Amino acid sequence: MAGRAPPRGSPAPCGEAAVRAAALRLLARREHSRAELRRKLCRGGRPEALVERVLEALAREGLQDDRRFAEAYLRSRRERGYGPLRVAVELRQRGVDRELVERVLAEEGEAEGPWAAVLERARRQRFGAARPRDEAERARQARFLQQRGFPLALVLEALGEAAPE
Repeated sequence: MAGRAPPRGSPAPCGEAAVRAAALRLLARREHSRAELRRKLCRGGRPEALVERVLEALAREGLQDDRRFAEAYLRSRRERGYGPLRVAVELRQRGVDRELVERVLAEEGEAEGPWAAVLERARRQRFGAARPRDEAERARQARFLQQRGFPLALVLEALGEAAPE
C-alpha cells in the first residue's frame, strides 16, 4: 500500500515526507498552481507551515511552477474554445498572480495564433459555418462568444459588426 493516498475521511499524514508524497501524487496527474496545491494539502488538518516548506522545496526543484501551470492551462482552455478574458478569470481563481496571468496571456496567447481564430473555431463548432441570418441569431452568437470569454470588439468584428466607440 506504499505510495497510495490514505482513504477519504481518514486524517492526512502530517510528516514532511508524507506531505511531499501527496504533493507529488497531485503533480503527477496534472500541473497545479501553488495555491491549488496549498489548498489541497492543507485539507485534513496538515499544518500550513509544513505545507509551505514542502511547496518552497518543490518550487526550488522546479517540480511546481505557476508559470508552467498557467501556460498549460491556457493551452488547454484555448484548445477547448475559450477566450482570453475567461482564461484570465479562471487562472486568478486558481491563485495565479495577476501580473503573471497578464504576461502569459500576452506571450503565450498570441504565440499560439490569434484569438480570432479560436473564436471562429468555437463559433463554427456551436453554430456551423453559416453566418447569422438575422439580428436575433447574431445576438445569440454574440452572447455565447462573450460567455466563452472573448472581448466584445473581437466578437462584433467576427460577426461582421462595427465595435461601439
